[in-house]
Amino acid sequence: MFRRIGLLFLVLCALSVVPTPATAPAGGDPRALAGAFVRQVVAGNGEFMNAHGTGHFEPFLESQSPVATVVSCCDSRVQTQAMEADADNSLFVIRDIGNQIATAAGSVEYGVHHLHTPVLLILGHVRCGAVQAAMGDYSKESPAIRRELDTLKVERGSGWLENVERNVDEQVRDALRTYGADVEEGRLTVLGAVYDFADDLKQGSGKVVFINVNGVTDGTKVKAYIDGCSPPRA
Repeated sequence: MFRRIGLLFLVLCALSVVPTPATAPAGGDPRALAGAFVRQVVAGNGEFMNAHGTGHFEPFLESQSPVATVVSCCDSRVQTQAMEADADNSLFVIRDIGNQIATAAGSVEYGVHHLHTPVLLILGHVRCGAVQAAMGDYSKESPAIRRELDTLKVERGSGWLENVERNVDEQVRDALRTYGADVEEGRLTVLGAVYDFADDLKQGSGKVVFINVNGVTDGTKVKAYIDGCSPPRA
């Protein structure tokens, strides 16, 4: 009898700690949300461990060999599963507001010159808050945030989406200033893309749209590269 009551108590406790969705409603108790997040991580990590045995990790226990260095915005709506379901040992991801080279130069260099990734991908995204902020008056932000917004490449008076694309192109240009020799010698391809979770580019929600290859923004040439042609040179 007591064993059954004890078992029932444990089951009820387990049900009470089922993780809540990550997109918790605004205005919730921060401590409760933090606790829910921890339980969500524990549950999600348990699922990950069950799906990936020891053999999954063996190829990269001692070193990493990613294919691409990715400079992505740290916006929570932009995640690697949009590009690759399992990015372990495949993507060396650097995240900052506005997917910038300038504010993460050392990390980018590590990926390109120490890990020797053959790809450097600048991944912007539609409705980027950092780009929107840089388009307006951000003088009241903290010094740390202002420093990062100062290096964003936007044109005030232009549209939001246009500036998202402009910033990607400018970040590719910055990358080519530093890594142009690697591109010329065939060791590196620099790509620019926009992740469109809102279908603002009218190519489908959640699509990664490539807009720049080694500084070339001509849509026909970019498409030809995606279809299998050699990377174009600016």
